[in-house]
Amino acid sequence: MEPFTRTGTYLGALATAVALAAASACADPSAGPGTPPQAEHQMSMPAPAAAASVQTVAVSAVAISGFAYVPAAITVPAGTTVTWRNDDSARHDVSGGPLRSPLLSQGATWSYTFATPGTYSYICSVHPNMKGTVTVR
Repeated sequence: MEPFTRTGTYLGALATAVALAAASACADPSAGPGTPPQAEHQMSMPAPAAAASVQTVAVSAVAISGFAYVPAAITVPAGTTVTWRNDDSARHDVSGGPLRSPLLSQGATWSYTFATPGTYSYICSVHPNMKGTVTVR
C-alpha cells in the first residue's frame, strides 16, 4: 500500500502544481495578486475517479477472461440465475460453497440460481488465484 500512497500523494501534488501554473500563466499581467484568471483562460480539474465498487448487474453474467472472473464481485436479487462463460483457452470452473461447475472449455457456460440471500465466494479450483463473489440480496 505504501507505493500507492506515495503515488497518490505525488499525483495530487502534481495536479495542484499544474493547476497553479496554468492559472498564473493565464492571469492578466496588469491585475494584482489574487485576481482570478480571465474567463476564457479558466480551467476546471476533473473530478477524482470513484473507487472501485461492487457492480450491481442487470444482466446476470460473469465472463471468465484473462484468468479472472469479470466482474469479480456482483450483487443480484434473490432468485437470479447467474451464468459464467469461459472466454479463455484454458479450462476453468466455478467452485465454492454450493457452486460446483464442471471444468468449462472455451466458449462453454454454466449457470446457477441463487435462491437464498447471502455472500457466495468462489474460486477456480484449477487456478485458485482466480476469485469471485456473488452477493445475493
